[in-house]
Amino acid sequence: MRTFSATPADIAHQWYIVDADGMVLGRLATEIARVIRGKHKATFTPHMDTGDNVIVINAAKVRLTGRKAEQKRYFHHTGYMGHERFTPVASVLAKHPERVIEKAVYGMLPKTALGRQVLRRKLRVFAGATHTHIAQQPKALLINAKTGGGRSPDPAGTTETTRGS
Repeated sequence: MRTFSATPADIAHQWYIVDADGMVLGRLATEIARVIRGKHKATFTPHMDTGDNVIVINAAKVRLTGRKAEQKRYFHHTGYMGHERFTPVASVLAKHPERVIEKAVYGMLPKTALGRQVLRRKLRVFAGATHTHIAQQPKALLINAKTGGGRSPDPAGTTETTRGS
């Protein structure tokens, strides 16, 4: 048996929409990264863009657990010696909530040209409940609302598999 390697003819991209209202940031980001990378498909190939497009709405209502709102900081260096800048997540969430989700998803993707391309082309984040991609007719991506984890149903509609024994 030979290992399957996807070609551009084998790849079909879909659109999904996720409502981030009340979801835990890290658990939401892992599911989004899995879908935009294409790991939820049986045709996943590491060197090809097999992922689907994801629209995230209500990014301003994402939830941080514990004391992350006060303690977690984003690092930025200006390029000058000793000029490190630290920004608390709470202030970024108040001003630009889209960046919090984008940065969390970026941290879960490979740091390669393909990883940057997938993030730029396949992830759309909106702070409010409205979005500009209605024409794509996105399907709802089901993520467990309480924990943020879980798996969405198979997009092809085939039988569901279970993990473990």
